[in-house]
Amino acid sequence: MPRPYLTTFAVLCLGASLGACASSRLDGPRTRGPSQQGYLDAVTAVPSGTVTAAPLAPPPGVAASPDAPTAPGAQAALSPSAPTVIAEPVAPPAPPPPVVASGRASVVGTWDARDATGANCKVTLSSAPALDLYKASAAGCPNKDLARVSAWDFRDGEVYLYQAGGSVAARLRQGGGGLDGALTKSGAALALNR
Repeated sequence: MPRPYLTTFAVLCLGASLGACASSRLDGPRTRGPSQQGYLDAVTAVPSGTVTAAPLAPPPGVAASPDAPTAPGAQAALSPSAPTVIAEPVAPPAPPPPVVASGRASVVGTWDARDATGANCKVTLSSAPALDLYKASAAGCPNKDLARVSAWDFRDGEVYLYQAGGSVAARLRQGGGGLDGALTKSGAALALNR
């Protein structure tokens, strides 16, 4: 059986079963009391009309199959008078903001160091461990404190540069793509950039 007829058949069966339930409920038990008798007398029968069956129109947005029979009223439901929704082009999502690396791994490598006097030198922060710290080296630094840097560590968002013996030579914070801070003994500014 085609689908529309199955639906119509199911609706008719459901209606018939509900009608049978209603009629047996109205008949009630064989012995009627005075209150039930008055109620049944007040109910009048309603004449039933003719029942016609026709396939249902497809839901909006679904095209009817070409081999399905159409009822006279179904053609109106399929007419192209329904509004057509046209999707507007969607703009691509904005690219995510660049990820700024932070933490110990982001500072490993060779840096150009510039102290308050304007003198430049190279400071290398290695990922090789040195006891509780990491190895570091400085090359060509005129500042004696910076020239003796041999280890480094990253704690609480700060880079600590250590001299041999464990004294802190400088403390720096990440900012603007580099490291900015000061030498510990003199308090002079120190900047490391790539």
